[in-house]
Amino acid sequence: MASTVHSGAKEVDSKGLKGGALGLLSSVVVGVASTAPAYSLAASLGFIVVGGTVFAGVKAPGIVLLAFIPMYLIAVAYQELNKAEPDCGTTFTWATRAFGPVPGWMGGWGIIIADVIVMSNLAQIAGAYSFTFVGGFGIPAVADLASNVVATTIAGLAWIALMTWICYRGIEITALVQYVLLSFEVVILIFFAVFALVKVYSGTAEPYSLIPSWDWFNPFTLDFGQTVAPAMLTAIFIYWGWDSAVSVNEETKDPAKTPGRAAIISTVLLLATYAVVTVSTVAFAGVGDSGIGLANPANSADVFSAIGPTLFGEGPVGAILMTLLGFAILTSASASTQTTILPTARTALSMAVYKAIPEHFARIHAKYLTPTWSTLGMGVVSAFFFIVFTFINPALLLALIGSIGLMIAFYYGLTGIACVWFYRKTLTTSFRNFVMRGLFPAVGSLILAAVFVYGLSNFGQPDWLKDADGNNVTIFGIGAEAVVGVGGLLIGAVLMGIWWIRKPGFFRGYTLRRRSDKPETRRQ
Repeated sequence: MASTVHSGAKEVDSKGLKGGALGLLSSVVVGVASTAPAYSLAASLGFIVVGGTVFAGVKAPGIVLLAFIPMYLIAVAYQELNKAEPDCGTTFTWATRAFGPVPGWMGGWGIIIADVIVMSNLAQIAGAYSFTFVGGFGIPAVADLASNVVATTIAGLAWIALMTWICYRGIEITALVQYVLLSFEVVILIFFAVFALVKVYSGTAEPYSLIPSWDWFNPFTLDFGQTVAPAMLTAIFIYWGWDSAVSVNEETKDPAKTPGRAAIISTVLLLATYAVVTVSTVAFAGVGDSGIGLANPANSADVFSAIGPTLFGEGPVGAILMTLLGFAILTSASASTQTTILPTARTALSMAVYKAIPEHFARIHAKYLTPTWSTLGMGVVSAFFFIVFTFINPALLLALIGSIGLMIAFYYGLTGIACVWFYRKTLTTSFRNFVMRGLFPAVGSLILAAVFVYGLSNFGQPDWLKDADGNNVTIFGIGAEAVVGVGGLLIGAVLMGIWWIRKPGFFRGYTLRRRSDKPETRRQ
């Protein structure tokens, strides 16, 4: 890739990453693993069922299906923009090309802050499940540490350090670790779903269990503002991460085509997995607000741990299966911790190369060909945020899912609109271009914009999010999800302003210019 720059600066022919290291399968693995399917469902399904002021209930599978639509449409936008410029900065680079430096910088920041914040949640889950898994081998004293804030914080920090080190050591070892972790995770998830459905259809489930219905996939009978929009922000969270497959584009074979295909394939595989697991979980546990019901607030943080003992039983076999389920969530959170570092480090690398942030973050390891400052910096900053959130109030970790949904809707939506604007001169040259570069990205962005607005209005209510004790989770009297989501973006605006004053070159278009696709150079 070559990007022409102004003011005598050199052309960016290469950022120094290891090209051709990943194929299509490896890219798909990175994309799927980054979403942490097992962890995402465990931490989010309860919130999807609760939805908003009016419960989504058994329509949770419909919400999951509905959330797939904008994800697929935005994945198409990523695919099309990547064809024009396979840059590891993704949204940062493409939004800058389309709209200029300010939207581009904020798009890059949206990726970074969302990834940094979610690391707090991933680290907490990985830390807790480390003790749960080890304790499952007949060591109850270790299992009890899963509820100890200090112990889980230390373990979570250890996971951040380990996964940061693996990412630092090279893209191939990162992909190899993902193959192993994702394979185990998916096998256990499918086993869980099949086991639950067999019990439901054989009549050996619980009295409150439900027979699945096709109507569960119809969310259009629900109120958009009170139920669909806030539930979708949570559902979007479970799909988020497939864009990691595109962020490693400069390290992929055929970088203009493979990453985009991997993104599309990843979203479809996630839909299939989530649909099966969501239906089976709703069917077995029901949507009641007591016991193992998915609307029970006590189960929201981890629905699988709440359901597992009832599903698998209390005997030795049940204990083994619960241990495996816990290990699946542990591998899910740890794998996602690793793949969350990848796009953040590469976004920061691209921003530094174009002088949108300090140039130290553009440094590449001479042997491993990975970003050094960007990777290690991601680990350090993530650890800092994890400690801060835990110190202030561990319940704030609950607020992260919805707040991250706002950030995701922001930068995914920006990418979709950037695709439309970048290709505006070639949209009418063919039906295919109109649909794939115009209609799909625009519709995806509009859906995400609507979800962002409605979700934000609900998240800001003081009584929107409650902890396990029924207390409101707020910051300055405002719903914590809204404060964290909007506050995270505003912090970026402040940092951007500071850097603009110190180093204005990027913001004056000297390092990364605006441009659009032209009819005579368009790519099919």
